Amino acid sequence: MSKTRITVIPGDGIGPDIVKSALAILDHVGCDFEYDYAQAGLTALETSGELLPQATLDLIKSNGIALKGPLTTPVGKGFTSINVTLRKHFSLYANVRPVRTFVGTKARYSDIDIITVRENTEGMYSGEGQIIDDARTHAEAKSVITRQGAERVIRFAYELARREGRKKVTTLHKANILKTTSGLFLEVSRELAKEYSDIESEEMIVDAACMNLVMYPERFDVIVTTNLFGDIISDLCAGLVGGLGMAPGANIGKDAAIFEAVHGSAPDIAGKNIANPTSVILASIQMLQYLHMNDKADQILHALKATIAEGQYTTRDLGGNSSTDEFTQAVIAHL
Repeated sequence: MSKTRITVIPGDGIGPDIVKSALAILDHVGCDFEYDYAQAGLTALETSGELLPQATLDLIKSNGIALKGPLTTPVGKGFTSINVTLRKHFSLYANVRPVRTFVGTKARYSDIDIITVRENTEGMYSGEGQIIDDARTHAEAKSVITRQGAERVIRFAYELARREGRKKVTTLHKANILKTTSGLFLEVSRELAKEYSDIESEEMIVDAACMNLVMYPERFDVIVTTNLFGDIISDLCAGLVGGLGMAPGANIGKDAAIFEAVHGSAPDIAGKNIANPTSVILASIQMLQYLHMNDKADQILHALKATIAEGQYTTRDLGGNSSTDEFTQAVIAHL
């Protein structure tokens, strides 16, 4: 049987250090993957003159699965977001952002376990209708929601909830104001909810949801929403469990999937061997679950939890003084 090939994009800043950590753990648990390395971001721009080389796109298409570190898109220089480009190029319509509380972190809550499913290709991030007049006094952007786009991501959320034994799906919207776009998303959600009578369906206006997530986060289970709202809500949820360093992301499409650390590249600590690799380790766990390698995913998650709970070999952001390598070896020791 041929080995599963994974496209690995180390990324920028701390990306290479934390991705190396995740791969070491995957190898130790016996995943037996073959890795094809590719470049993107500033690293690629410096070597090839492109933020996202065609060779990288070809590798992702060929393997169908990628694990990547944080990428930097230069701000204010006319470059399109690399992450948005990847999502649209491969039609990665579902952005899955789980958060859970880990004992030993600085999280403000002790019982968080929420999955946000964000529509990943439409809405305000569709890239359509962005104009500004010559005097730079008037700007416009278009939000695009399609029935097909709404249906596939909402169905994805319900199927995810059913598969993982979740009890409730909450649709976040702003249909009281955005009556066409958000209204259509809510309409489709209500229609699909009838097909999943085994799962509780709830709908909530997005601003009220922000308040309730802070006050009563235990009331949420699976959240599904549009692109912009999902971008904001998923980061809010990460804040409930200690920050983006404790939150992974998966971008799922029909023919490809990309798993990633969702935090920035932190160039100020790049190469210093002090970055927390938890986010990309959790992303690798999502990748294993996608590949139906749940036993290995559970082993890594257990070892990660044990390492953070003990606190002996944690990085600075987790209250410790250990290096990335020491943290990685502690997780491997728990395996």
